Amino acid sequence: MSSREVAEGIQIQSDEEEIAYKIVTTNWASSPSTPVGKAYKVVGSVETDVTSTVFPSNNPSISGDTITLSLLKNLIKDSKYKIEVKFTAGGNIYKCYFVVNT
Repeated sequence: MSSREVAEGIQIQSDEEEIAYKIVTTNWASSPSTPVGKAYKVVGSVETDVTSTVFPSNNPSISGDTITLSLLKNLIKDSKYKIEVKFTAGGNIYKCYFVVNT
């Protein structure tokens, strides 16, 4: 399985905001299914799984080639998060990611 950074790059989000990010899979594959979102707080080279805290209702949805993640919230000010999205398309499994700074 390969890991791919999304083209939009680093996102900026306030610790007071709640944002449902969207991933368009067209560049990799069409008709995605079974999306899974994971979140890691990054400190140096250490990634700690914080999915249950920042994605409390972790239930991504799909419309066409667009995956909409649940609201990303409960972030800590001046922190870095790596958001991973894994999905299946055409019998292949893909995993992409993006970084959110607060």
